[in-house]
Amino acid sequence: MALLLQFLTQIRTFVRAQNSDELRNWLQVEPNAHQQYHQLAAELRNQFRSGSGLEDTIEKCLPEEDDVPEGQGSPWPGFITFMKDYMLFWRDVDYDDLLGAHTLLSGLVNTAFAHPTYGGMLLKTAMSLCESLSRLTMMLSKRPDLTRQIRNVDADDRKSIAETSAEIIQKIFTTCLTDRSSTRYSKPEGKKVGVYMFANLVLKLLFACRRTHLAKQIFTNISTNSPPLSLYPAAQRVTFLYYLGRFNLANCHFVRAALCLEEAYLQIPPALTSHRCLVLSYLIPCSLLLGRLPSKVLLSRPESATLAPIFHPLSQAIRRGDFVLFQNALAIHEKWLFDKGLLLVLTHRLRPLLWRSLARKTFLLTYAPGPDDTNPNAAAAPSRRAATLDLADLHTTATYLQRRLEGYIPSKHQRPSNATPAFMKAVSHDASSTLVPPPGGPKKLRPNEGLVWGNSPVEMDDVEMNVATLIQLGFMHGYIAHSQGRFAVMGATKKSPTLAGWPAPWTAIKERQYEEEVDLDDVPGWVKG
Repeated sequence: MALLLQFLTQIRTFVRAQNSDELRNWLQVEPNAHQQYHQLAAELRNQFRSGSGLEDTIEKCLPEEDDVPEGQGSPWPGFITFMKDYMLFWRDVDYDDLLGAHTLLSGLVNTAFAHPTYGGMLLKTAMSLCESLSRLTMMLSKRPDLTRQIRNVDADDRKSIAETSAEIIQKIFTTCLTDRSSTRYSKPEGKKVGVYMFANLVLKLLFACRRTHLAKQIFTNISTNSPPLSLYPAAQRVTFLYYLGRFNLANCHFVRAALCLEEAYLQIPPALTSHRCLVLSYLIPCSLLLGRLPSKVLLSRPESATLAPIFHPLSQAIRRGDFVLFQNALAIHEKWLFDKGLLLVLTHRLRPLLWRSLARKTFLLTYAPGPDDTNPNAAAAPSRRAATLDLADLHTTATYLQRRLEGYIPSKHQRPSNATPAFMKAVSHDASSTLVPPPGGPKKLRPNEGLVWGNSPVEMDDVEMNVATLIQLGFMHGYIAHSQGRFAVMGATKKSPTLAGWPAPWTAIKERQYEEEVDLDDVPGWVKG
């Protein structure tokens, strides 16, 4: 009993001095804690198999005092209950039994913040315990052999270990958020200092178990009651913005996601390359989806060393409208992109940008300026003839890329001895003679690997539909003349047809959201001072 009495005596000293830092340092629960904690556990198992004897000892060593000097504290009922659970934790815990340890630690965390008035004394202890619970939960989430046992025991309870832990920590988060010890926009005091720390732990668990939709409640509550994010430590700011950015990216709010992730990246010191790399792994694809390709400078930074081989080919594919390069880049890094939750969004949401570049490239290859287009006085006397893209030409280039995706290879024609230049020109412009099927036949494509749907051929209707979509998105400026099968560029009298017909995607996105009266700087969940 010597160790128990010594431990409780020291705890009482910390409570009387209201020393929350030392209280947190002493109330450890990790398996790698000092050997004395394991000796204490052995003592508890040997001498206190009955819970009543342990409760009596704790109550004697931690008596409630009615009259204490100013500036000092006294144990309170909720704290005594917590200490009983803490001792029971060490008595019963077996870290080889991760599920049992998780159950015990979950109960202890629930007790830590049970008292609404005096619980602030245990705020830092609760932070430490929640961090330990989060680490233990992440360990369990990587052990499906153990979590499967829970599902077999209670098939009706579909909540995962991570969800259960997140709910426990979220209760503490709510308690901190609703604390009234300080006004909303003043420096956080009391329990409010833990708002973002607990929020980040909940978000970490929700993202780990792929329950990102449950994070909406966290962000809604923060928007309603939380102090400004800028009043909290840098580590908490960066972590929160990282998860807020990922949440918006998962919900296809790419502008909001980019704002959060960019701010998180800028606040991380350059020396922390692994942290910067983690943020960039979502910021770069988010920027790609907005039509902003990463610069060579960004991809050459140390934190981009592992990301450049993934995103540089994707950037090149978007720039060229090269569906073959695009699908190859996705296929090579498919597992990495899937694990990151990026595969589906990049596979489908980047296609409009690829079609835009393909249409632009086709226009550059086929457009023949009329006499008015080369007239130096064209600005003074604008041409009545609009610059147009023949959709049949776009259909030809799309068909060519579809066949390349199916494994078609360039044919090697032997020039006949009697071939005329006119004949050779006709052959070189014949799409069907440019490619030949591969020896084993066309490759079987998955639905997401073709330009339309797997091995389905590209029809003119598909071309018109994609061009119409690009016009609606603002990625192409003009209209479709259906009777002529052409896309007519608008505004080519003031600038070149290419610039007029194919605005920069990011510019088009900003203009479209401005017209829809969307505040580009407003991100729900990000409270600014």
